[in-house]
Amino acid sequence: MLKPRGRKQDPVRALGTMSGTSLDGVDAAVVETDGETIFGFGETAYREYRPDERAVLAAALGRWPGEPGVEAATEIVERAHLEVMNRFQGIEIAGFHGQTLAHEPRGRGTHQVGDGDALAEALGVPVVWDFRSADVHLGGEGAPLAPFFHFACARWIGAEKPLCFMNLGGVGNLTWIDPRIAAPEIEGALLAFDTGPANAPINDLMQARFGKVYDRDGALAAQGDVVDGALELFLDDPYFSRMPPKSLDRNAFGDMVGLVRELSDADAAATLTGMCAASVLRGMEHCPSAPERLLVTGGGRKNPVLMEMLEVALDCPVQPVEAAGLDGDMLEAQAFAHLAVRVRRGLPTSCPTTTGVRMSVGGGKVSRPSSQPRIAG
Repeated sequence: MLKPRGRKQDPVRALGTMSGTSLDGVDAAVVETDGETIFGFGETAYREYRPDERAVLAAALGRWPGEPGVEAATEIVERAHLEVMNRFQGIEIAGFHGQTLAHEPRGRGTHQVGDGDALAEALGVPVVWDFRSADVHLGGEGAPLAPFFHFACARWIGAEKPLCFMNLGGVGNLTWIDPRIAAPEIEGALLAFDTGPANAPINDLMQARFGKVYDRDGALAAQGDVVDGALELFLDDPYFSRMPPKSLDRNAFGDMVGLVRELSDADAAATLTGMCAASVLRGMEHCPSAPERLLVTGGGRKNPVLMEMLEVALDCPVQPVEAAGLDGDMLEAQAFAHLAVRVRRGLPTSCPTTTGVRMSVGGGKVSRPSSQPRIAG
């Protein structure tokens, strides 16, 4: 049950973490927030997954509790998070997203590994986790969850007209925001959904053909051409005709690398990059009104080929979020710091226009340590 809003509260020094579908590592970031207003951004840290750890996580993708590989993946996720979270001092609460292995909101649910109880005991501060299950239980997609933070960011940068945040991680997700609305859960404030695959298929191609994690600076894609036939087959997928809100599992488009199997390395990379851009373009068609600009976060903003494709295709300015004074590497980790405070205050973290949930809901479990705080110093 959501609690009614009370008076404004003092800001909390919250730590958030994110381990995304690209399987690169763990981002951690501090936000000073009361769960509604951002008062400031603190220090950040990153803990990269080693190749052997990444291989274990990749092997566990698509697995559900109790299935082979899940326990090993859980140990890696908890150890990596604990290592990076222990670097921070003066933390009052932590938001722990965990690692998504499987996501079927209309099927078996959603599965993130990592135990918030164990982390709370190890860190000595309350840990908010399992952010998605309550949303899915109430008929929502369970994703994306960053939009309520994007709303706060739009206010923080002083936006006065509708704008969009576009996260290009393993999967792409779009948030359209009207910052003139009083709160994110009010009708008309937000529309959010997953646009389609983003970096994940490109990363899979690079791993399969070169043993590399990603196409650095879009260098390989820049040497190739987008093959229209493969692009058209990709856009025929019924996902693109579904109305939002909607969400995807990392491997929902598992045949994308197969669509470019017969292409040269460069053309394959260019085509997969073009598929990502085309899915964003399709997603933008759902915006309630034209955005003033599109702010891009996630690893995709560092791919100049992808960014150029978006700039050419869209009618609004396309900029990395750094142009607005934000940190595109840490925005999702910061989001779960902000959401952790919202959960503690009993405020909603998703609503019908962000996940399709039947009513505004505050997801997340709060685990409290039995010992005195150590990380809070």
